[in-house]
Amino acid sequence: MRTVIYSMSVSLDGFTAGPGGDISWTAPDQEVFSFHVQQTREIGAHLMGRGLYEDMLVWETPEEWWSDPEAPEFAGIWQAIPKVVFSTTLDSVQGHARLASHDVADEVAKLKEAPGEGVIAVGGPGLASTLIKLDLIDEYRLFVIPVVLGGGTPYFPPLDAALELDLLETRTFGSRVTYLRYQRSRRG
Repeated sequence: MRTVIYSMSVSLDGFTAGPGGDISWTAPDQEVFSFHVQQTREIGAHLMGRGLYEDMLVWETPEEWWSDPEAPEFAGIWQAIPKVVFSTTLDSVQGHARLASHDVADEVAKLKEAPGEGVIAVGGPGLASTLIKLDLIDEYRLFVIPVVLGGGTPYFPPLDAALELDLLETRTFGSRVTYLRYQRSRRG
């Protein structure tokens, strides 16, 4: 059965975006971007909401302004990933994407049971919060950036009960970004 992961950059105080939706502080350096490229190779399907889908459209066509030499490689990997977009406002999507035809729990169940390899990635804190509350996320992957924002969009939604996690991996990059990989605790 495939693993469902939620991976995003997060401030030290737990926000994926600052006040007003600012994400300028999340731009990765070359070392972190290379790690993102490696991890993107592991994705067999990607679930996302409208906002992330629209933000990621830039990767659907090569652009001259890409300054990172790994950008075309990432774009090629990204374009090949099957994507499921949850939106009540979009009529159509492009690339290797489709609009969700079922609720999120049904879509996740179908993808987990489907043949194929790779993890199922969940993108965006809004959609992820739904999956967290439904206990459908198996792994949490945080890229903790040493900045305190004081407010914004939280990585984790408010929960009715504690979410116990087991640390699987940690890595600190030269830019002081710390990667933390947790799985849902299997205790109890």
